[in-house]
Amino acid sequence: MFNKKDQRRNTFQLYGGQAKRGYDWWWHSFTAIDKETKEEKPFYIEFFVCNPALQKDYPVFGQLKENQEKGIRPSYLMVNVGTWGENKAQLHRFFAWKDFDIKKDCPYEIKADDCFINEYKTYGHIKVTKEEAKAHPEYMSDAGEISWNLEIEKEIAFNVGYGASGLFRKLQLFEMFWHAEGMKSKFSGSITYNGREYLVIKDYSYGYADKNWGKDFTSPWVWLSSNNLYSKKENKQLLNSVFDIGGGRPKIGPIALNRKLLSAMYYEGKCYEFNFSKFWTLTRTKFEGRETDTQIIWHVEQKTWTKKMVTDITCEKKDMLLINYEAPNGKKLHNRLWNGGNGVGTVKLYSFGKLIDEIECKNVGCEYGEYDKL
Repeated sequence: MFNKKDQRRNTFQLYGGQAKRGYDWWWHSFTAIDKETKEEKPFYIEFFVCNPALQKDYPVFGQLKENQEKGIRPSYLMVNVGTWGENKAQLHRFFAWKDFDIKKDCPYEIKADDCFINEYKTYGHIKVTKEEAKAHPEYMSDAGEISWNLEIEKEIAFNVGYGASGLFRKLQLFEMFWHAEGMKSKFSGSITYNGREYLVIKDYSYGYADKNWGKDFTSPWVWLSSNNLYSKKENKQLLNSVFDIGGGRPKIGPIALNRKLLSAMYYEGKCYEFNFSKFWTLTRTKFEGRETDTQIIWHVEQKTWTKKMVTDITCEKKDMLLINYEAPNGKKLHNRLWNGGNGVGTVKLYSFGKLIDEIECKNVGCEYGEYDKL
């Protein structure tokens, strides 16, 4: 049973060694509706912190040439807000550690000037001019302006179980941890992006909320999730369902577990989990992520003793971002990390070899990236 909410896993995690080499981020994505045209447009909001033990009185950027030459690693809060599709963009705003407050116990809370987030709401504002974006490539940001004010309801969780709490977390054995407190979430409120107003309507927001933290990023990097699902078997919308797939190449200390994914399908109240760390289920995974001239394509097959899930998703590259992160060590190895919110496809779910349902998926949050091993 993976649908176990645990807000403790959403709290600040950068202690011990990870305070000097670690990141911690809170990700939220959802769909809004253009107030004038009524067209859908997906957005994301992320609060990302790194390396608190290396803080200075100003944000420290790892991509500055002089910092790279001196081996100075990044340290800041980055508020990263963006949108996919037409007029896509990622906008970054940075704060020094002294310029924001973070509540480190449960439930978490971050307040930086007029930017705020906790388990239940978020608001804020970012403006990056064309001149600033051009003059400061270390910002890793496009130009634009966005403001938001949203309420958050997290309905269904993907509590992966392994390592995200207890001994594994305390010993910091994994390189990258993951917890989805709201893999099915509902958002409500409004967003203004470059002068256009968008409404976020609870039952049509198709929202998602998770958290990652650790010392470095996985490669390959895979994420797929949607709760805008339609049953081809029952010919109806699935209002109490969601799937979530994440992972790639998890590392436990120096040991890399190649091409491993964690997956969950909450199908109208029933849990189907494919989790390699629960070894007694004998979970087996095959996945492929590939790039064509116009699309990113994912194919994932996972099996246990009794269950099987086959996921096929595509997303148009014209609607996607090459999302920008620098690792806590100051390196930027993921330079083709495709990230989108407009994916479409199917999930086929089986039990004991029998097809339970073939499910059409829309508004799929999706990510794929891989870099050459150094």
